[in-house]
Amino acid sequence: MRRARRSRRVPAPAAALVRTPLGAVASETRAPDVPRRSLPIVHVADPLAEDGLVLLRERCEVRTTTGLSEADLASRLADVDALIVRSETKVTAKILDAAPRLAVVGRAGVGVDNIDVPAATARGVYVVNAPLGNIVAAAEHALALALTLLRRITDADRSVRAGEWTRSKFIGRELRGKTLGLVGIGRVGSEVARRAAGFEMRVIAHDPFATEASARAAGAQLVELDELLRSADLISLHTPLTEKTRNLINAEALAKMKRTAVIVNCARGE
Repeated sequence: MRRARRSRRVPAPAAALVRTPLGAVASETRAPDVPRRSLPIVHVADPLAEDGLVLLRERCEVRTTTGLSEADLASRLADVDALIVRSETKVTAKILDAAPRLAVVGRAGVGVDNIDVPAATARGVYVVNAPLGNIVAAAEHALALALTLLRRITDADRSVRAGEWTRSKFIGRELRGKTLGLVGIGRVGSEVARRAAGFEMRVIAHDPFATEASARAAGAQLVELDELLRSADLISLHTPLTEKTRNLINAEALAKMKRTAVIVNCARGE
């Protein structure tokens, strides 16, 4: 597998925008006065924060596109050394075959279910992600959704916007004293558990990869999935999408839950 040569630092280059079919926007960025192959070529296929692009431009030739079809993206990868995506772009075997120089696919986020990892591995292409990038944001989002459900915030908002003022219909339920069931207590699940303590919730969790010590450090007690389903007032999902987790919460699982329980899904899904 060919590796791009390390390069000296160069001034941050300018970007030239190009309009492509179907409304896609592309830009090509190259350091001034530097020959094409003196820098590794990085193709960014989904929107990325400008701060990240600035860092890449210090050592790479950066090309960016958004909104490309699989065929259009594949046609641009013949000389690319690295490909960066978020969740929108699917990195298929066809994409990988179109990039003979490709050394690494970077996922700007946690899940890699939009990347054909076995196909990349078979071609000697590394797949990396950013598992720490949005842990707190995801945990806060999970609790925001929980509060929205239990306190009936969206229902009350719609009622007020309709000119009504029926407060008694939207009393809701407190989190204090409720049992939170975490399906998955990895990085995000652990952050949810720590924040749930501030609401005085009891936290239980099911995760075949977690240890009693790690769960306890996050303020949770490990239980079997059936016990979690039957006991929890609020169930929050924080699992990767795999063959073992696909359809994990199915009709049979729902039937075991309390009739008053609610589910928040911040996991990968289809």
